[in-house]
Amino acid sequence: MAKVVAVTEAIKSLAEAESRLNLSRAEDETFFTEWQTQLPSLSDSEQTALDTVRRRLLYHRADGELLEGAVTLLVVSPLLELAGFYDPPFKMKAEAAIEIAINDGEETLRGRIDVLILQNQLWVMVLESKKTMISTRSALPQALAYMMANPDLDKPRFGMLTNGDDVLFVKLLAQPTPQYGLSRAFSIYTIASELSSAFQVLKHLGQGIIHPES
Repeated sequence: MAKVVAVTEAIKSLAEAESRLNLSRAEDETFFTEWQTQLPSLSDSEQTALDTVRRRLLYHRADGELLEGAVTLLVVSPLLELAGFYDPPFKMKAEAAIEIAINDGEETLRGRIDVLILQNQLWVMVLESKKTMISTRSALPQALAYMMANPDLDKPRFGMLTNGDDVLFVKLLAQPTPQYGLSRAFSIYTIASELSSAFQVLKHLGQGIIHPES
């Protein structure tokens, strides 16, 4: 019988994620171009909405660090709505239970995560600012584990990690060998234009999921 271990206990570092999940980081710059090329332009209404999102973020952030729920309400939900992720053809799941068999089935990693999964290709993780003062990269090991749990091996998977201060995008391919790549960190709290840039990436990922390259 397979040994069952919680994801948060089994994977606490990037090294553990890579070794347990047989993952490697892609160093080829062409692996993850979706965050850099062919980004959509923003309409005036989109930019106005993004300005409102950032103004609200700064207003509430001035009182101190933001908890996960506040980040979701102030940043994540508005961005997802503006990018069209709450409308067809996208479907959303929250607090999804995941299970990953590793070591040839000898061990099973399980977890229930506060994460939004859209169309089985985009994972959105929200972290509490007070617990991630260094960077959003602290959530990367667990994010990779959750993304690896997708049974659809042929499609690329994308992740967006944020603590309300920064946004980081992740790309993962499971075949032929599991690899992942990272975007740069978008400093949406400190630099005014960074929220718009992050939104352009998010919108581009959504368009790519709806209209994948043939």
